[in-house]
Amino acid sequence: MKVKQFVKQHRDDWKALEDLLGTLRKRKNMTGTSIDQFNRLYQKAAQNLSYSQTYFPEEEVTGYLNGLVSKSHNLFYKDQITSGKQIRHFFSTTFIGLLLDQWKFVVLAMVLFTVGALGAFLSVMNDPLHLYSILPPEMSQGVDPGNLGKSDGEVNSSIMSAAIMTNNIKVAFLAFAGGVTFGLLTMYMLVYNGIIVGALAAVFWHQGMSYEFWAYIVPHGMIELTAIFIAGGAGLLMGYKLFVPGRFTRGYQLKEQAKRSVQLLLGTIPLFVIAGIIEGFITPAAISLPAKYMVALLTVVGLILYMAIGKVRLSRLH
Repeated sequence: MKVKQFVKQHRDDWKALEDLLGTLRKRKNMTGTSIDQFNRLYQKAAQNLSYSQTYFPEEEVTGYLNGLVSKSHNLFYKDQITSGKQIRHFFSTTFIGLLLDQWKFVVLAMVLFTVGALGAFLSVMNDPLHLYSILPPEMSQGVDPGNLGKSDGEVNSSIMSAAIMTNNIKVAFLAFAGGVTFGLLTMYMLVYNGIIVGALAAVFWHQGMSYEFWAYIVPHGMIELTAIFIAGGAGLLMGYKLFVPGRFTRGYQLKEQAKRSVQLLLGTIPLFVIAGIIEGFITPAAISLPAKYMVALLTVVGLILYMAIGKVRLSRLH
């Protein structure tokens, strides 16, 4: 793309951002819609600046965009970070928008996990001894369906919750960071975690304890797996753009897609916190199995409402 074509394609957005800068500085007509529009135009201008710095470093447009983005950045952080508006906006709008834009990669992450889970389940279902060749020794030797639920109400929930959250965030980060390996590590993490769940499910199936097993998995698992799929989707997105960079360089794609992927990863942190709290306090609690399934249902309803409300907010902005 030539510099004249680049300017012609984006100058209307830059002019709109300049106008909003003047309006917001004067504190006139400050509505939620105007702030959301400012955020969208600011992010777009920042992406344009990155492109211009890469392909037109000596052109006048690069200096112009640098000044525009700097002024927007200062106003954005002054008006939003201090008041908490930026955080609310991110989780209520920006994060939902990213999910809707990149949903195919999130679904692909779920498919990879499911393939691993189904493969392991069928393998162990046909021959329980396959468990010892699929899972690590310390895990396979520690599986005892007879002990399920015996420690309910006796576990130090706060310590367990913190440990679980740390481990889950670590898994999500590895799935995300695997994007720099062209997505290969991400694919491995997703399939491997699916294998673990599928193999364990088959062990309890052989014992006629599937109902009990899933009662201890789904309360936290619905949110936890959703977060892992999102983080995995972020890694797959980055890997795809590195593998198929299009008309841009791989360095540029890594820089640009990493920003979007990091935002997706950050958006999963509250989900992991909620999942960790459920897994640490509710899953091991001495409550009935139907109650555990009811918690799972509530988490699913909550996720659906969160996405639906976010989508409505986005539609009002466009």
